[in-house]
Amino acid sequence: MTDGQTSLGMPQLPAPDYPAEVRARLEADAKEIIARYPGSRSALLPLLHLVQSEEGHVTRTGMKFCAEVLGLTTAEVTAVATFYTMYRRKPSGDYQVGVCTNTLCAVMGGDAIFEELKEHLGVGNNETTEDGKVTLEHIECNAACDFAPVMMVNWEFFDNQTPESAKKIVDDLRAGHPVEPTRGAPLCTYKETARILAGFPDEREGAVEATGGAGPASLVGLRLAKGETPHHKIVHPRGESASGEGE
Repeated sequence: MTDGQTSLGMPQLPAPDYPAEVRARLEADAKEIIARYPGSRSALLPLLHLVQSEEGHVTRTGMKFCAEVLGLTTAEVTAVATFYTMYRRKPSGDYQVGVCTNTLCAVMGGDAIFEELKEHLGVGNNETTEDGKVTLEHIECNAACDFAPVMMVNWEFFDNQTPESAKKIVDDLRAGHPVEPTRGAPLCTYKETARILAGFPDEREGAVEATGGAGPASLVGLRLAKGETPHHKIVHPRGESASGEGE
């Protein structure tokens, strides 16, 4: 008998090991990560990103690996992996599309974007398209309220979105067309993003230089505090090009 999540049948078999060559590679990476911390236990979060970069989500094998290299129990690792939403517990797409549905983004159109994307992609929250390209989820806050409504793809910002612009982004992602974030580094796959979050350098040409901070709308308060005159048009209207916006 089951409630959809819990099985009351036979207990689950132990998680399988990684193939020998995969484990050797991950052990070398794990050793580098652990060496950054005075206590090995502190390396758990980046190690979870590391195993996520291998399979696109945190598997039972990945959690077993983390437990073994850190001298923890699998229960301790599972408690952390299930607490943070950045760790996926099931296979996900090459591109994690998160739509902010917190207060300001929702009022500015985030709820409408999320509903239209669900219908357009034929998936629900935390579900992946049949081609394995896009996983859709709602996010409580992308910490970019001054660009609401905001969408993120593999944690890169797409500001001032509309249902139409959001649908074009996911269509281009699925078709393999180039998609440029509003600001920040160029897009990479979810597995590549996970490896960067594990603390390994982004070796793509120009990626580090392209990684930016806050946009003009976020900095207007700082400029006013310094006595500077802000731009007349801080944020370009949704649907218009930002090419003419000042630095």
